[in-house]
Amino acid sequence: MEHLGPEPPRAEKRCRILIRGCQLPIIRYELSIPDYRYSMLWGMSRWIIHVDMDEFFAAVERLDNPALRGKPLLVGGDPKARGVVSTASYEARAFGCHSAMPMATAVRRCPHAVVLQVRGQRYHQVSEQVLDILEQFSPMIEPLSIDEAFLDVSGCERLLGPAPEIGKQIKQRIRGRLGLTASVGVAPNKFLAKLASDLRKPDGLVVITKDHIRDVLDPLGIERLWGVGPAAAKGLRRLDIHTIGQLRLAPVELLRERFGQVGDHYHCLANGIDCRPVVPDSRTKSIGREQTFAADIEDMDELIRVLLNQTEQVARRLRRGGLKARSVTLKLRYVDFTTITRSATLTEPTNITEVLWRGVRRLLDKWAARHRRPLRLLGMTASQLTGREGLQETLFPDPQRTGQERIDEAMDRIAERFGDRSICRGGTNGADRK
Repeated sequence: MEHLGPEPPRAEKRCRILIRGCQLPIIRYELSIPDYRYSMLWGMSRWIIHVDMDEFFAAVERLDNPALRGKPLLVGGDPKARGVVSTASYEARAFGCHSAMPMATAVRRCPHAVVLQVRGQRYHQVSEQVLDILEQFSPMIEPLSIDEAFLDVSGCERLLGPAPEIGKQIKQRIRGRLGLTASVGVAPNKFLAKLASDLRKPDGLVVITKDHIRDVLDPLGIERLWGVGPAAAKGLRRLDIHTIGQLRLAPVELLRERFGQVGDHYHCLANGIDCRPVVPDSRTKSIGREQTFAADIEDMDELIRVLLNQTEQVARRLRRGGLKARSVTLKLRYVDFTTITRSATLTEPTNITEVLWRGVRRLLDKWAARHRRPLRLLGMTASQLTGREGLQETLFPDPQRTGQERIDEAMDRIAERFGDRSICRGGTNGADRK
C-alpha cells in the first residue's frame, strides 16, 4: 500500500503475510495524524482504477440512434406521471437538469429536450460488455452500479505497464469497441480513484499519486468527500470547516464529539486514507447474453447467427473467469412480450464453446420444430458455475476436447487483441454447422 499521509517514522515491526500464495515482506508503521493513530501496511504498491461511464443511459441512446447526437436528452420516467430523471445528457445539464430530479421540473428547465423512457435491458447488455473489457485488465473488479466499477491493478503493471497507462488503455478499448466514453481515475485507494474520475468529466483521465494527495484534496469542498451529504456538510460548516484541507487540520476529537465514529471516517478521508480493498463480486451464479431486436425476427439463419455469437461471448467470459458451466438456458420472447425459457444439463461442467453451442442449439431446434414464431428477444445463459478448484481432472484427456480447447484459446487471443468481431466460427453466416 502506498504511503498516503505524513512521512512514517522508522519501522517498529517487520512481519510476513501470504498474498495469493507468495510470501512478501511487509513493514508495519504507526502513524500520528495528529493525535490519532492509524495502523497501516506498506510493502507492495497499490493502484486502484475507477471507471465511470459518461452519461451512460443517454450515451447508449445516442449509440443506438445517431440522430440524437448534439440534442439535450432526458432519460427517465413520464413527466406527466411523477417520473424522475435517470440520466441527463451534458447538453441538458447546461440547463440545470440532473439525475434524481422530477422529470416535469427538468422539462420545464429544458423544454426542447428529447425525453426517452429507460431501456434497462439494453443498458444492462452494454454494461456487461464494459465489464468484459475490464476483465481483460484485472480479475479484481468490484462493480458499483450499472455504469461504474473499481479495478485493483496492483499486480498487473509488469504485464500491462504502469497504472496510468492501464487507465488509458481501458478508455481506448471502451471507445474503440463500444463507441462510448468513460472517465477514469487512477489512485492509491478507492476514495481517491473515485474522486479522480469525477474531476475532469467527461472523457477524463486523472491520476493522483501519493506525492500530490494534499495538493488535490485540500482546495476541494467538503461535499466531495465520500459519505458527506447535505446534513453532514451543514454540520461541518457550523464548525467553520468548508474545505477538505480545513477538515484535515481539524482536531479529530472535535469531529468525534460532533459526528461520533463517522468523524474518524471523515478525518481519515481528508488525509487521503482509505484501506478498503476492491472486493470482486463472488455471487455470480450465471453468465448470459441476450439481445432485443429492433424488428421482430423469424428467420432461422439469423437466429442461429445471433445465438452462436452470444454463446461465443459467454464461453469466452467463462474461460476468462476460470469458470465452467453445468447447464445452458435458452431465452425467447415473443412479440406480445410472452417470455419462455428452455434449459438443458450438460454431461459435465465445461467452458468449451463447441460443447455449450451444441447444448443450446438443440434447445433452439426443439423450439423451432414446435413453436416457431417471430421473436422480439433471444438469449442464452450458462449456469451451475464451478471454479477450477471444484473440478477433478481426468487421467487421460480426450484428444478431441483438447483440440477444441486449443481452438478456443487461439480465438480468445485474437479476440482480445483485435476485438470480438475480428473472428467468428463457421456457421455464423447462417449455414448449418456440420
